Amino acid sequence: MLNSPLFWTLAAGMGALFGYANPWGQFPVLALLLPATFAAFGLAAPTPRLAFRQAWRAGTVASLALLYWVYWPVQHYGEVNWALALPVPILLAMAMACYHGLFGLAAHYANRLAPVLACVFLGLAWWAMELAQATLLSGFSWLTLSSAFVRWPIVVQAASVIGAYGVSGVLAMGACGLVLATRSRLCLAVPLACGLALLGFGWLRMESYAETTPAHTVAIVQGNVDQSVKWDPSYQLGTVEKYVRLSREITAKADPELIVWPETAMPFYFQDDTPLRSPALALARSGRASIVVGAPAYERSSGPTSFVLFNRAFLLQPQTAQMSWYDKEHLVPFGEYMPLAGILPLQKLVSGVGDFIPGRNEKALQSGGLALGVLICYEAIFADLAQDRVSQGANLLVNISNDAWFGATSAPHQHLQLTALRAIEQGRYVVRSTNTGISAFIDPLGRITLAGPQFQELAASGTVHPRSEQTPFHRLYYWLLGGLGVLLAAFTVLIIRGQAPGQNRGLR
Repeated sequence: MLNSPLFWTLAAGMGALFGYANPWGQFPVLALLLPATFAAFGLAAPTPRLAFRQAWRAGTVASLALLYWVYWPVQHYGEVNWALALPVPILLAMAMACYHGLFGLAAHYANRLAPVLACVFLGLAWWAMELAQATLLSGFSWLTLSSAFVRWPIVVQAASVIGAYGVSGVLAMGACGLVLATRSRLCLAVPLACGLALLGFGWLRMESYAETTPAHTVAIVQGNVDQSVKWDPSYQLGTVEKYVRLSREITAKADPELIVWPETAMPFYFQDDTPLRSPALALARSGRASIVVGAPAYERSSGPTSFVLFNRAFLLQPQTAQMSWYDKEHLVPFGEYMPLAGILPLQKLVSGVGDFIPGRNEKALQSGGLALGVLICYEAIFADLAQDRVSQGANLLVNISNDAWFGATSAPHQHLQLTALRAIEQGRYVVRSTNTGISAFIDPLGRITLAGPQFQELAASGTVHPRSEQTPFHRLYYWLLGGLGVLLAAFTVLIIRGQAPGQNRGLR
């Protein structure tokens, strides 16, 4: 059974389902079954074609276990028949598994290297694979291996130096070392070295961590508004009044200087001077707290349509309610725009508004001593976007989202852990407000200091410290990309000059 490809394919699926965040029970170490399985298939395959195919097949199962939740918004909010919705996560998993197939192909050619060098090469290959996932075809870096270990913050502190994708590479290197130990006992030193390096650096960083800036009180509000009625005009005023009520309650308890509402908390054009926005403006004018308000927005256009739409985060200043804003720049395909409109039998999942276009303003929003780097929805899964926000002067990251789309699935849990990686990479607090959960406060060590319940109203406060120093990852960001490219090029030369892959026996 242990030599059965089916056994290891299913093992990769179970590793993905229970190694990554989920509502049932998470065991992060199981996530290492993914790189181990893909590498084992590639190393054992007698041909490059078989290496790709077997790793792709296992990657499809693993990706489906991670992304099964895509069915929920497509079927429930896309008005798609279940028979048409069911293949969507399968097709997405098959597409994402192409990256795993390429990793299996890299493992096949790693046979030309000495076993220890093969471990290093495969760690670099996994790092490059995750970078490719985050970049190509608009990017979708949801399958980041290091996110599975956010539950154990000590393991992922090295993200402050080499980034989350780099930590994933180290974890994959260790897993591949166990696979290659069957060929050389020296490879057992690789997982040992990787584990000691990650844990040792994590311990040092967590032990030396100290706050050096004044504390600021921030509040998050979670309205728990049902997605199916959110855009119904008869519910709009009630939604505004709910957010105002919850904000007044937390203001009376904690007197925050910043209150954060979720993405599209206001399901109407907040920029328009209508009675719907009056309660929110009155709240801002009557208190000392700035308020982040998520809402759709528009601009007049001379193009094919008379206006263009944005997914916007407004910042209302206290006393004056003066507005500044950030428009989301990395949009969700099929959720906020239709990349293949008129071809695919799907409707856009965001009801009530048309297609959004990317924003162009990345500068931090200023609220007293807080410079807010805003990440809307799944922008928080992309390392480069948080990098840009800090480069623009952000001393606090704010993530507003609406994970109501995903129901009681794994997606909100996975989204939260991916967001925590941005806190570690940039050394910034993250304040996260969502419509139905999981709203949270995350410190610069990636520790989730408060995680609210799902599908309940919430108004909670937390303490943050604005930070202006830059992490090594932030300073070395482009050097890391260049260094990775150079190392992979060097290994490519070694592989080309090496012997042809042996006809290995193993998983087939």
